[in-house]
Amino acid sequence: MTSVVAPTLGPAAPEIVDPLALPGETGMVERRTRLLPFDPWHLFLAPLALIMLLPLVWMLVTSLETPAQTLHFPPVLWPSKWQFVNYATAVRQSAFGRWFWNTLVVTTTVVASNLVLCSLAAYAFARVRFLGRGIIYFILLATLMVPLQVVLIPTFLIVKDFGLIDHLGALIVPNLANVFGIFMLTQFFRTLPVELEEAARIDGASRLSILVRIVLPLSLPALATLAVIQFMWTWNDFLWPLVTILTNQNAFTLQLGLATFQGAHNAQWHLVAAANIMSMVPLLVLFLLAQRFFVRGIATQGIKG
Repeated sequence: MTSVVAPTLGPAAPEIVDPLALPGETGMVERRTRLLPFDPWHLFLAPLALIMLLPLVWMLVTSLETPAQTLHFPPVLWPSKWQFVNYATAVRQSAFGRWFWNTLVVTTTVVASNLVLCSLAAYAFARVRFLGRGIIYFILLATLMVPLQVVLIPTFLIVKDFGLIDHLGALIVPNLANVFGIFMLTQFFRTLPVELEEAARIDGASRLSILVRIVLPLSLPALATLAVIQFMWTWNDFLWPLVTILTNQNAFTLQLGLATFQGAHNAQWHLVAAANIMSMVPLLVLFLLAQRFFVRGIATQGIKG
């Protein structure tokens, strides 16, 4: 009697599935065809960007015109001859170098002090538990709602009592720390994993060592964001220098100096525009250098309360 042995079936070959035939999101994504080579939002954002660039382009054109062309109506949109000499004239007819140096000293000092002091205060609010932490933090945030004009006179009297009027110290001391910087860094520090700090504490690291070696290296986006914002605020500040720098022209900043191109009955708009273009260069360079960190820092603020 002959026995029949059934053939052994091997593993089934994997079935090839066409993604286009799948229902749901996968098939829809594969079927989608883009009508434009870019995101459709660019059709809305590009005109807005051009509108925002118009004042800058207008100032650039004005800086290359003659005094008569700056007052001509209708405006001269394309001068027949570019007056690059306006930039040299603006530097030669003013103490532009002194103004630039004063502004650079004040701005770099204020930015550096804010990065240090705001980091220390923010780490205390984010990680250290102490009596009244919530109340103190709430009071600090409440001061953000107080307009500068309200505290202008009290701050001026304090600076006057310190004998800093007509000196660069009057522009530095009141801005050594900023409540906005404390708030922003506190929010960012709270998003960092606390397990890294606990491991460092087990190894015997102090609070200051943890802040310097662990927290700050992980917080470069937030620090860069704070640096750019504080640099821009201090560099472009006009009201506070106008109040505290009264007679000492050697302590003028760029914004105060630029106002000297405008008289009671005449304004040299071509020189004002040229000096403004030159004063904007450090801001543009700083933003381009810190753009990657700046965008990341703005995008990650307020993720965790």
